[in-house]
Amino acid sequence: MSNALKTNVKLVNDQIKFEATAGNNPPIITDYIPPFGNLEGYMPLEIFLISLSACLGGSIAILLRKMGFAVDSLSIDATGQRREEHPTYFEKITLTIKLKSPDASIANLQKALKLSEDQFCPVIAMINDKVLIAYDCTIQA
Repeated sequence: MSNALKTNVKLVNDQIKFEATAGNNPPIITDYIPPFGNLEGYMPLEIFLISLSACLGGSIAILLRKMGFAVDSLSIDATGQRREEHPTYFEKITLTIKLKSPDASIANLQKALKLSEDQFCPVIAMINDKVLIAYDCTIQA
């Protein structure tokens, strides 16, 4: 069995707007700011922040549930601070994690977050030594 994932991007205009697909999922559109694009889709770094948040959020939700805690809702807001010079990659990413749970504590959330960082989220593993990551965690009962 292969662990390979496959995607495809296809240029769809005379600028840098792409249609992206993976498997049988609906396509997503990527684009960029003028003059290179017309902001008619997600910018690639926005998709990266979404991938990071979904990967981390998924592992946190699974871990909290395995620990026996209810996860009524979980959201992650991600903000990436880019370098001024090219390439303008993220120097710092702030993740605001909001958990709604009647029985989990901040300590439980932080334990699940630490396990996610260290063992389960491949997206964070790829950037952990390269990008400063800050967290702001809250729980609502």
